[in-house]
Amino acid sequence: MVSSIAEFVKQVRMEKMDVLEHTAQIFDEIESNSELNHFNVVAKEQAMQQANEIAAGIKIGRHEGKLLGVPISVKDCVCVKGMESRAGSKILSGYKPTFNATVIEKVLVEGAIIIGKTAQDEFGFGTFGTNANIGFEAPKNPLDQDRACGGSSAGSAGFTALTKFTHASIAQSTGGSIASPASFCGVAGFTPTYGLVSRYGLIDYGNSLDKIGTIGKTVEDASLLLGIISGHDPQDSTSLEERFEEKGEAKKIGIVKELFEKSDDKVSKECKKALGKLEAKGFELKEISLPLNSEYGIAAYYLISMTEASTNLARFCGMRYGLHKELEGHFDEYFSSVRSDGFGTEAKRRVLLGTFARMSGFRDAYYLRAMKTRTKLINEFKNAFKEVDVLAHPTMPVIAPKFSEIEKLTPMQNYAMDLCTVPANLAGLPHISVRAGEVNKMPVGLMLTAGHLRENILSSIALEVEGAQ
Repeated sequence: MVSSIAEFVKQVRMEKMDVLEHTAQIFDEIESNSELNHFNVVAKEQAMQQANEIAAGIKIGRHEGKLLGVPISVKDCVCVKGMESRAGSKILSGYKPTFNATVIEKVLVEGAIIIGKTAQDEFGFGTFGTNANIGFEAPKNPLDQDRACGGSSAGSAGFTALTKFTHASIAQSTGGSIASPASFCGVAGFTPTYGLVSRYGLIDYGNSLDKIGTIGKTVEDASLLLGIISGHDPQDSTSLEERFEEKGEAKKIGIVKELFEKSDDKVSKECKKALGKLEAKGFELKEISLPLNSEYGIAAYYLISMTEASTNLARFCGMRYGLHKELEGHFDEYFSSVRSDGFGTEAKRRVLLGTFARMSGFRDAYYLRAMKTRTKLINEFKNAFKEVDVLAHPTMPVIAPKFSEIEKLTPMQNYAMDLCTVPANLAGLPHISVRAGEVNKMPVGLMLTAGHLRENILSSIALEVEGAQ
């Protein structure tokens, strides 16, 4: 049985766990499962050096740190000093940051060992982890290699589900990129309130939507890591003063009618079964309707996210960092040539659509209308939380699909799969995906959403769901 992070650290402090041996073993596991494509960068040399330093410190009585000796993987869009960080894109080939993201600094202070950068959809543009750019392969679900891990934090969830060793991952979500792969791989994915965790050092997708969160084998591990990386950061203007405290209590759970109805019947049944176990424990269940979010969430989200993405990706022009060519022709010609070669199909689609939506003459009709819709969707959530403490529904409307099934989907059908995860992300609300059961031997995720800065009650209820399995 894999030790929890807290138990692992306890064993390390008592010198009953060899950090060097544990680190070496997890790299053996990564290398023997390389065909699953969970990592874009495997940082064995750097990690073993960290492990040596920690082991040496332990011998002289240095036992500090809530993550002492714990292997932590990092989504490719989060900057790690000296480690190639490409956000899954060819256009950032060769980019090695000269600094650490704030979340990386926080885990290093606590004694974590960074083992590598996990695979993702290019810049986070995907639901299944299949929008890999040139030079990258789509991560495979360790529970069934014919199926996807989910996206965009595909490698983070895939390896967390796979590993037999103590481990957690720093992931990122814009519209469901933590919850989706957590659901498909059967692990715990915790997405915080927007602003609770610093975004400094994150390669942006959509500034008003991006959130760094955690993926762990258990709710306990995901919660512990989130608590460590949360807190104010003066380098991020959107950073909040609050921290995540792992204490909270709630009794009323809202069952989101529309999201159950629009999910696969077998998936809905498993989620209802898990909620039924909570009801038997004394929790009160109440049906809640979110008609605006279920109807307009997808459209509003994609208009806003693509508009912001088109602005953020404009910086990648082959002049400052990443992919570049011999300078020739006019700037526009050079710029277009680099971007044509560096961006994948989905990135190009989103840049074009986002640019169109913010052009003069179209901005009012599309982008501003989507922003006004977003306000109404947030207000609908606020009204719901006057009646219940937490909202519950399937994380994804289906189990992890096969790659052969994904290939048949149109772009619009791909986007529609985000039906359940987009609303909470659009509203900046904290949410967690926890395993609720299984269909056809594949995991089903139950998503729990709470009001802003109510991570504490999410963690408590998710632990109840997990414990009832």
